[in-house]
Amino acid sequence: MNFNLSPLGDNAVIVEFGEDIDIKTQQKVKTFTRFLDDNPFPWMIEYVPAFTTVSIFYDPMEVLHLNKQNNRIPYEIICQKIGIVLTKLTIEETLEPRVVEIPVCYGGDFGPDLDHIAEHNEISAEEVIKFHSEGDYLVYMIGFAPGFPYIGGMSERIATPRRKSPRLKIPAGSVGIAGKQTGVYPIETPGGWQLIGKTPLKLFRPLDDTPSLLKAGDKIRFKPISFEKFKELEAEG
Repeated sequence: MNFNLSPLGDNAVIVEFGEDIDIKTQQKVKTFTRFLDDNPFPWMIEYVPAFTTVSIFYDPMEVLHLNKQNNRIPYEIICQKIGIVLTKLTIEETLEPRVVEIPVCYGGDFGPDLDHIAEHNEISAEEVIKFHSEGDYLVYMIGFAPGFPYIGGMSERIATPRRKSPRLKIPAGSVGIAGKQTGVYPIETPGGWQLIGKTPLKLFRPLDDTPSLLKAGDKIRFKPISFEKFKELEAEG
Protein backbone atom coordinates (compact mmCIF):
# COMPACT_ATOMS: atom_id res chain seq x y z
CA MET A 1 0.00 0.00 0.00
CA ASN A 2 1.53 3.33 -1.07
CA PHE A 3 1.51 6.12 1.51
CA ASN A 4 3.32 9.26 2.67
CA LEU A 5 3.84 10.43 6.25
CA SER A 6 4.20 14.01 7.44
CA PRO A 7 4.01 15.77 10.82
CA LEU A 8 0.98 17.76 11.98
CA GLY A 9 2.13 19.94 14.85
CA ASP A 10 4.07 18.24 17.62
CA ASN A 11 1.65 15.42 18.47
CA ALA A 12 0.10 14.21 15.23
CA VAL A 13 1.07 12.57 11.96
CA ILE A 14 -0.76 12.70 8.64
CA VAL A 15 -0.93 9.49 6.63
CA GLU A 16 -1.62 10.36 2.98
CA PHE A 17 -2.82 7.62 0.62
CA GLY A 18 -3.15 9.65 -2.58
CA GLU A 19 -3.94 13.01 -4.10
CA ASP A 20 -7.15 12.15 -5.97
CA ILE A 21 -10.57 11.83 -4.37
CA ASP A 22 -11.65 8.45 -5.70
CA ILE A 23 -12.88 5.05 -4.55
CA LYS A 24 -9.42 3.42 -4.56
CA THR A 25 -8.01 6.04 -2.20
CA GLN A 26 -11.13 5.87 -0.03
CA GLN A 27 -10.70 2.10 0.25
CA LYS A 28 -7.17 2.61 1.59
CA VAL A 29 -8.45 5.13 4.14
CA LYS A 30 -11.24 2.76 5.17
CA THR A 31 -8.91 -0.25 5.43
CA PHE A 32 -6.52 1.65 7.70
CA THR A 33 -9.25 3.09 9.94
CA ARG A 34 -10.76 -0.39 10.34
CA PHE A 35 -7.36 -1.61 11.47
CA LEU A 36 -7.13 1.26 13.97
CA ASP A 37 -10.59 0.43 15.31
CA ASP A 38 -9.63 -3.19 15.88
CA ASN A 39 -5.98 -2.63 16.86
CA PRO A 40 -5.58 0.87 18.34
CA PHE A 41 -2.03 1.93 19.06
CA PRO A 42 -1.57 2.30 22.86
CA TRP A 43 -0.26 5.85 22.44
CA MET A 44 -3.00 6.95 20.02
CA ILE A 45 -5.42 9.59 21.31
CA GLU A 46 -7.69 9.61 18.25
CA TYR A 47 -7.67 9.46 14.48
CA VAL A 48 -9.42 11.70 11.96
CA PRO A 49 -10.12 10.34 8.45
CA ALA A 50 -10.51 12.68 5.49
CA PHE A 51 -10.81 12.38 1.69
CA THR A 52 -7.29 11.07 1.11
CA THR A 53 -5.67 11.09 4.56
CA VAL A 54 -5.89 9.83 8.12
CA SER A 55 -4.50 12.07 10.85
CA ILE A 56 -3.35 10.26 13.98
CA PHE A 57 -3.03 12.22 17.22
CA TYR A 58 -0.75 10.73 19.86
CA ASP A 59 0.61 11.26 23.37
CA PRO A 60 4.39 11.93 22.96
CA MET A 61 5.19 11.00 26.56
CA GLU A 62 3.33 7.71 26.25
CA VAL A 63 5.27 6.95 23.06
CA LEU A 64 8.60 7.42 24.86
CA HIS A 65 7.43 5.52 27.93
CA LEU A 66 6.29 2.47 25.98
CA ASN A 67 9.23 2.31 23.59
CA LYS A 68 12.12 3.16 25.92
CA GLN A 69 13.92 4.98 23.10
CA ASN A 70 14.82 8.31 24.61
CA ASN A 71 17.41 8.93 21.91
CA ARG A 72 14.65 9.23 19.28
CA ILE A 73 11.85 11.77 18.99
CA PRO A 74 8.26 10.43 19.25
CA TYR A 75 7.46 11.35 15.64
CA GLU A 76 10.20 9.07 14.32
CA ILE A 77 8.95 6.18 16.45
CA ILE A 78 5.36 6.76 15.34
CA CYS A 79 6.32 6.78 11.67
CA GLN A 80 8.23 3.52 12.08
CA LYS A 81 5.25 1.82 13.78
CA ILE A 82 2.75 3.07 11.20
CA GLY A 83 5.05 2.12 8.34
CA ILE A 84 5.35 -1.47 9.59
CA VAL A 85 1.56 -1.79 9.73
CA LEU A 86 0.87 -0.24 6.34
CA THR A 87 3.47 -2.29 4.46
CA LYS A 88 1.66 -5.44 5.63
CA LEU A 89 -1.93 -4.18 5.26
CA THR A 90 -4.00 -5.43 2.33
CA ILE A 91 -6.60 -3.13 0.81
CA GLU A 92 -10.10 -4.39 1.58
CA GLU A 93 -11.71 -3.93 -1.82
CA THR A 94 -14.57 -6.33 -1.17
CA LEU A 95 -15.96 -4.63 1.93
CA GLU A 96 -19.74 -4.51 1.73
CA PRO A 97 -20.74 -0.89 2.33
CA ARG A 98 -23.67 0.01 4.51
CA VAL A 99 -26.54 1.50 2.50
CA VAL A 100 -28.44 4.38 4.10
CA GLU A 101 -31.62 5.77 2.53
CA ILE A 102 -32.20 9.48 3.09
CA PRO A 103 -35.74 10.72 2.39
CA VAL A 104 -35.77 14.23 0.93
CA CYS A 105 -38.57 16.72 0.38
CA TYR A 106 -37.29 18.77 -2.55
CA GLY A 107 -38.05 22.39 -3.41
CA GLY A 108 -40.38 24.92 -1.80
CA ASP A 109 -39.20 26.52 1.42
CA PHE A 110 -36.92 23.51 1.96
CA GLY A 111 -35.08 24.04 -1.33
CA PRO A 112 -34.82 27.76 -2.07
CA ASP A 113 -31.93 27.26 -4.54
CA LEU A 114 -33.55 24.50 -6.60
CA ASP A 115 -34.63 26.85 -9.40
CA HIS A 116 -31.21 28.53 -9.45
CA ILE A 117 -29.50 25.17 -9.92
CA ALA A 118 -31.93 24.32 -12.72
CA GLU A 119 -31.26 27.64 -14.44
CA HIS A 120 -27.49 27.34 -13.97
CA ASN A 121 -27.49 23.94 -15.68
CA GLU A 122 -30.19 24.81 -18.26
CA ILE A 123 -32.55 22.06 -17.14
CA SER A 124 -35.86 21.94 -15.28
CA ALA A 125 -36.29 21.73 -11.50
CA GLU A 126 -37.84 18.29 -11.98
CA GLU A 127 -34.69 17.15 -13.80
CA VAL A 128 -32.52 18.45 -10.95
CA ILE A 129 -34.52 16.29 -8.53
CA LYS A 130 -34.30 13.31 -10.88
CA PHE A 131 -30.53 13.58 -11.32
CA HIS A 132 -29.96 14.14 -7.61
CA SER A 133 -32.13 11.25 -6.41
CA GLU A 134 -30.71 8.78 -8.92
CA GLY A 135 -27.04 9.35 -8.08
CA ASP A 136 -24.65 6.57 -7.01
CA TYR A 137 -23.37 8.10 -3.80
CA LEU A 138 -20.52 7.39 -1.40
CA VAL A 139 -19.67 9.17 1.86
CA TYR A 140 -15.99 10.11 1.58
CA MET A 141 -15.59 11.86 4.92
CA ILE A 142 -17.34 13.49 7.86
CA GLY A 143 -16.32 17.05 8.66
CA PHE A 144 -17.07 20.81 8.77
CA ALA A 145 -19.81 20.27 11.38
CA PRO A 146 -20.65 17.28 13.64
CA GLY A 147 -21.97 14.51 11.41
CA PHE A 148 -21.73 16.51 8.14
CA PRO A 149 -21.18 14.03 5.26
CA TYR A 150 -19.16 14.95 2.19
CA ILE A 151 -20.85 12.83 -0.45
CA GLY A 152 -19.39 12.05 -3.88
CA GLY A 153 -21.02 10.54 -6.93
CA MET A 154 -23.38 13.34 -7.92
CA SER A 155 -24.14 13.87 -11.60
CA GLU A 156 -22.17 16.74 -13.15
CA ARG A 157 -25.42 17.74 -14.88
CA ILE A 158 -26.46 19.47 -11.64
CA ALA A 159 -23.06 20.65 -10.39
CA THR A 160 -23.32 24.25 -9.19
CA PRO A 161 -20.83 26.56 -7.40
CA ARG A 162 -21.41 27.57 -3.80
CA ARG A 163 -23.36 30.73 -3.07
CA LYS A 164 -21.30 33.92 -3.31
CA SER A 165 -22.79 35.03 0.01
CA PRO A 166 -23.20 32.24 2.61
CA ARG A 167 -26.35 32.08 4.70
CA LEU A 168 -25.96 32.82 8.39
CA LYS A 169 -28.39 30.09 9.41
CA ILE A 170 -29.22 26.84 7.61
CA PRO A 171 -31.73 24.47 9.26
CA ALA A 172 -30.65 20.98 10.29
CA GLY A 173 -31.57 18.41 7.64
CA SER A 174 -31.07 20.76 4.69
CA VAL A 175 -29.72 19.02 1.58
CA GLY A 176 -27.32 21.04 -0.53
CA ILE A 177 -25.00 21.11 -3.53
CA ALA A 178 -21.54 22.67 -3.72
CA GLY A 179 -19.60 22.15 -6.93
CA LYS A 180 -19.70 18.44 -7.79
CA GLN A 181 -20.60 17.36 -4.26
CA THR A 182 -23.79 17.04 -2.29
CA GLY A 183 -24.26 16.96 1.47
CA VAL A 184 -26.72 17.23 4.35
CA TYR A 185 -26.49 19.76 7.17
CA PRO A 186 -26.83 17.70 10.38
CA ILE A 187 -27.20 20.73 12.67
CA GLU A 188 -28.25 24.36 12.26
CA THR A 189 -25.18 26.21 11.07
CA PRO A 190 -24.03 28.92 8.65
CA GLY A 191 -23.14 27.65 5.19
CA GLY A 192 -22.79 28.45 1.52
CA TRP A 193 -24.14 25.34 -0.17
CA GLN A 194 -27.04 25.63 -2.63
CA LEU A 195 -30.11 24.22 -0.87
CA ILE A 196 -32.43 21.90 -2.80
CA GLY A 197 -34.44 20.13 -0.10
CA LYS A 198 -34.63 18.83 3.43
CA THR A 199 -34.69 15.46 5.18
CA PRO A 200 -36.52 14.62 8.43
CA LEU A 201 -33.73 12.13 9.21
CA LYS A 202 -31.52 13.18 12.13
CA LEU A 203 -27.90 12.78 11.08
CA PHE A 204 -26.39 13.98 14.34
CA ARG A 205 -27.60 12.35 17.57
CA PRO A 206 -25.42 13.64 20.43
CA LEU A 207 -26.93 11.33 23.06
CA ASP A 208 -26.17 8.15 21.10
CA ASP A 209 -22.98 6.13 21.59
CA THR A 210 -22.21 6.88 17.93
CA PRO A 211 -23.45 10.45 17.43
CA SER A 212 -22.97 10.58 13.66
CA LEU A 213 -25.51 8.49 11.76
CA LEU A 214 -23.28 8.36 8.67
CA LYS A 215 -19.64 7.40 8.35
CA ALA A 216 -17.02 7.28 5.61
CA GLY A 217 -17.66 4.38 3.25
CA ASP A 218 -21.46 4.43 3.52
CA LYS A 219 -23.52 4.24 0.35
CA ILE A 220 -26.30 6.83 0.17
CA ARG A 221 -29.63 6.74 -1.61
CA PHE A 222 -31.79 9.86 -1.73
CA LYS A 223 -35.52 9.15 -1.88
CA PRO A 224 -37.92 11.96 -2.93
CA ILE A 225 -40.89 12.35 -0.58
CA SER A 226 -43.87 14.68 -0.38
CA PHE A 227 -44.29 17.46 2.15
CA GLU A 228 -47.00 15.40 3.86
CA LYS A 229 -44.67 12.41 4.14
CA PHE A 230 -41.96 14.70 5.48
CA LYS A 231 -44.21 15.94 8.29
CA GLU A 232 -45.27 12.36 9.06
CA LEU A 233 -41.67 11.13 9.36
CA GLU A 234 -40.67 14.22 11.32
CA ALA A 235 -43.46 13.56 13.83
CA GLU A 236 -42.30 9.96 14.22
CA GLY A 237 -38.80 11.19 15.10
